[in-house]
Order: sequence, then structure tokens, then C-alpha cells
Amino acid sequence: MIRIVIAEDQRMLLGALASLLDLEEDMQVVGRAGNGEEAVALVHLHKPDVVIMDIEMPAKTGLEAAEELKGAGCKVIILTTFARSGYFDRALKAGVSGYLLKDSPSEELAASIRSVIAGRRIYAPELMDEAYGEENPLTEREKEVLGLIADGKNTKEIASELYITTGTVRNYISVILDKLDVSNRIEAITRFKEKGWFK
Repeated sequence: MIRIVIAEDQRMLLGALASLLDLEEDMQVVGRAGNGEEAVALVHLHKPDVVIMDIEMPAKTGLEAAEELKGAGCKVIILTTFARSGYFDRALKAGVSGYLLKDSPSEELAASIRSVIAGRRIYAPELMDEAYGEENPLTEREKEVLGLIADGKNTKEIASELYITTGTVRNYISVILDKLDVSNRIEAITRFKEKGWFK
């Protein structure tokens, strides 16, 4: 029997997924979590074979939970709406066994769980195209500057935090806008978020 914990903050979807998987003769849902924090606790409590996790959840995201569960002896499958290369990249680093999209057919989920238990890795094809088609173009320093902009800091505050001149900050900002192909700071933050590149 494949023992499963499901983490999903949309309750209706959580119930539907659990009911669906419980219909499979070789599967049993042993825990349901509404966020990543509960998911980690349930994994330690029930020691399931697989945990199926959404990404964007309160208290702790699915990616943070997956990073925490790395090496816990339970396979993690991310089930999300977001085909973002940054998310996928983080999921791979966290050692997840599967990354599926919510619009996949339901029978695909059960088949993917069996494949993962058999030792294979299952990733949605859309992600493979996205992941290998696009790298994060910013350097570590540029990411740092954009992170501070996203935190609401102005040019002067960024300069003092990074021990650089305001002119250097402005140069970084203009390079960031150019690399992300956007015309202002707000668009840069939005583009970066859409790609799932914020850590």
C-alpha cells in the first residue's frame, strides 16, 4: 500500500484529491495538510511513502517544505498551477521526484505516484521546455539589488545597504531593466516573480 500525505491550501481541491487517490486499490491517503508547515509535521508523524504538495501555500510554501524534507526518506511530488522555471529549478535542487501541473488528467497523478515509487522522476513536459529555454539572466549582485527594490528600498537605501554609490545602484537598475526587457522597477519585480526566480 502506497501511503500518501497531501498538502493543498484549497480545501475543496484537497478533499477531491484525497477522494480520488483513496479510490486506487494500492493507495491510502494518511494525512491532509492545509499548508507546508502542517505537511512537514504530518510527514514526520505518519512516515508516508509520498507527499503531494502545492507550491503557494500559507505558513510555508511547498518548495520550502520540500527543501526541509530533503533526505527525510519520503518522495515529494509538487502539484501546482505554475509552470515557472525558477520554481522548477528550486524543486530540482530540493530533490523532488515529480513536478506535475494541476491541469494534467487525474489518472496521470496515480500513474505518476506509482512511477515515483518505482524510482523514476516525473516532470511535466511543459516545464522541461521552459526550464531549458530560459535561464535567470541576472548576476548575484543584480538579484540582490532587485530584491532590495522589491523590499521597497529606494536608490539611496540600497546604496548604503550594499556599500556602493547611488550612481552604481542606478547602473545596476538600468542593466536589470535591460536584461529583463522591461521599462520600470515594478515591471522588473513582476517579471521576476512570474518566472519564479525570487528565492
